Amino acid sequence: MSNIGSYEKRVEDFSWDTAREILNWKEGELLNIGAICSDRICRMGRGDKPALIWEGFGDRRSVYTFEDLRAYSNGFARFLKDLGIQPGDRVCIFMDKIPSLYFSFLGILKMGAIAQPLFSAFGDESLEVRLASAGTKAILTTSKHVKKVRKVRERLPELKTVVVVEGNPDRVREDEVFFDVEAGPRVDTFEVYPSGPETPSVLHYTSGTTGQPKGALHVHNSVWGQALTASWVLDLRDDDVYWCTADPGWVTGTSYGIIGPWSLGITQCVLDSGFTTSRWYRFIQDNRVTVWYSAPTAIRALMKDGDEVVRNYDLSSLRHLASVGEPLNPEAVIWSGEVFGLKFHDTFWQTETGAMMICNYPGMEIKPGSMGKPFPGIEATVLDLATHEPLQDPGKVGLIAFRPGWPSMFREYWKKPDVYRSKFVGAPDDAMPEELRTGGDLWYVSGDRASIDADGYFWFVGRDDDVINTGGHLVGPFEIESALVEHEAIAEAAAVGKPDEVNMEVVKAFVTLKPGYEPSDELELDIMNFIRKRLSPLAMPQEIEYRDRLPKTRSGKIVRRYLKALEWGEEVGDLSTLSDE
Repeated sequence: MSNIGSYEKRVEDFSWDTAREILNWKEGELLNIGAICSDRICRMGRGDKPALIWEGFGDRRSVYTFEDLRAYSNGFARFLKDLGIQPGDRVCIFMDKIPSLYFSFLGILKMGAIAQPLFSAFGDESLEVRLASAGTKAILTTSKHVKKVRKVRERLPELKTVVVVEGNPDRVREDEVFFDVEAGPRVDTFEVYPSGPETPSVLHYTSGTTGQPKGALHVHNSVWGQALTASWVLDLRDDDVYWCTADPGWVTGTSYGIIGPWSLGITQCVLDSGFTTSRWYRFIQDNRVTVWYSAPTAIRALMKDGDEVVRNYDLSSLRHLASVGEPLNPEAVIWSGEVFGLKFHDTFWQTETGAMMICNYPGMEIKPGSMGKPFPGIEATVLDLATHEPLQDPGKVGLIAFRPGWPSMFREYWKKPDVYRSKFVGAPDDAMPEELRTGGDLWYVSGDRASIDADGYFWFVGRDDDVINTGGHLVGPFEIESALVEHEAIAEAAAVGKPDEVNMEVVKAFVTLKPGYEPSDELELDIMNFIRKRLSPLAMPQEIEYRDRLPKTRSGKIVRRYLKALEWGEEVGDLSTLSDE
């Protein structure tokens, strides 16, 4: 019997208070995610239970109990407080999936600061933009990545402290601090910050079509949504060994790679040694993984390597599979049922929602290719593209929208109140953030399009904007284009998503060159590496097309939709606004 039991009954009887019951949390207890995920588990007598099974390159392996998690997160909390970090300060985590990432995330929350996880593959420009936007006070990084921080630090006056958490302390500069939490004395006691439901907790950056990335701010109250969805959708149980493949630089890696499972006291695995099919299967086999949460990109890569390799490993421990990040194609659902004896359950949610919103549930029929049905307690619909009224006809395509009020909903875009308001329809121009969180006649508009069938299942259609979904990660075209035109050879640039068999989309760049430059293989490689280093491998164009001119409106704005339509073989639509020049 699954944790969710009857979906229909859960919908009928739903209350978010169920999350408190599942966690055995009583009114008046400390509501701090850092403590809920570590101290509380130890108080319940489960301190000796493995919390983290970690494997890295070179077959390195470490196992940490919840008691270790409590002490090491205390260590980071004490260290940051002694450095002068204040509650509400933004502390960036910029490292690979090493144990210190997980300890420090909880430690930052324990001392009242805001955790700002960033993908470690970001280049120096992507890093600088996000640190400047957040006014980040401190950054925790490693000897491998500190060089990127050094490149931009002098342009970040609010960044007061750079902490290197592993490597050779002799290579740390005088204006940096070295801190190895496992090498120092264990910190058994720390007075956890008494956060309230609306105390900020995590700041995740997400991409858009115009302007720089936006910081979606979450609060400690989010734990109720993350814990309950982890229990009902991932079906996590006390004896599970759980593997979420996501990097905590992205929201999946924090909501379901840290908060959800550890709030429930679940043992989880982390693999920090890159992707190969055999390595992943061996990891599942050796650690007897029972619940596996991954991305369609990885699933398609496993499919590509064939069925035969699966038979080389004992994967009989698996009992539940789920996916996230992009639409899961029907072939992947059918394939997993054939090779694993289990079907992947697709889940839909976003950085802004903080937790799962539309899902396929254990025990409920899966329609391959469907996103599933709304999580109990979530009111979801599709809105007419023009009127923003809920559509009543099954199969009609509209904008996916949610009624505000769920616990893990983001509370603001960092210092961008107008952009935050624009995500809600039915909101007056002068509405304050708290007014947008209470429901009423408002809808939060996701930016994705879907239809709903007669049985209430949602079917994803595509983005409503030009954001590129590559490997389950959203990449903003504006940021890529801004970096492209900084290359010495490029005059103008446009970036769009191009269909890809494994990654769903990859970045394709259209560029015009400055006088004196000619297209060549060498120039193409140089441009690609330029973007990879400045931004990230995800933002690097996989293809560059040179053009004499780019399509523009008469006002001079480059028309991405025209270029994207050409790539996807779609109708280009109304071109009357394009310039003839």
